[in-house]
Amino acid sequence: MKSSPQRPNLPAERPSPGRSVSASRTEMIEVVLPQDANPLGYILGGRVMHLIDIAGAIAMHRHCHSPAVTASVDHVDFRNPIRVGELIILESQVNRAFHTSAEVGVEVFSENYLNGERKHTTSAFLTFVAIDENRQPRPVPPLLVKTAEERRRYREAGERRKVRLAAGAKRRR
Repeated sequence: MKSSPQRPNLPAERPSPGRSVSASRTEMIEVVLPQDANPLGYILGGRVMHLIDIAGAIAMHRHCHSPAVTASVDHVDFRNPIRVGELIILESQVNRAFHTSAEVGVEVFSENYLNGERKHTTSAFLTFVAIDENRQPRPVPPLLVKTAEERRRYREAGERRKVRLAAGAKRRR
């Protein structure tokens, strides 16, 4: 029987000091072009998911100041389509930091730049794991929450994590 290589012990403490939610906040804006669209003239869902992953990763990189990898996507809700020619706006931020991972929330909006109309089109929650120079998980800084909205997101991220961990344990049985 082969033995697997042992992972190095992670430091017992997190890096200090913590970082604010605003330090991770990210906004990405692109024009939806024909190559991003389906035959109906709406952006492809896969393209939206790709951009969500990028916006989420940038927020995580800003928070932990290190590379990070996508560990999971809880769900993606598509609420409204985005037409070719409209702007796609992605807003992301770290909702909660755990030991080596963090949950990032991403909200997506469409904007008609001719009349200024803006619609919430998509929401997603992603988990990223920070990695070190050896591509091993590394501790992430704690998240400093200041506002009522940040505290709500922090609390709800903890609840979603419990569900993710329970689902993972159930799949491994």
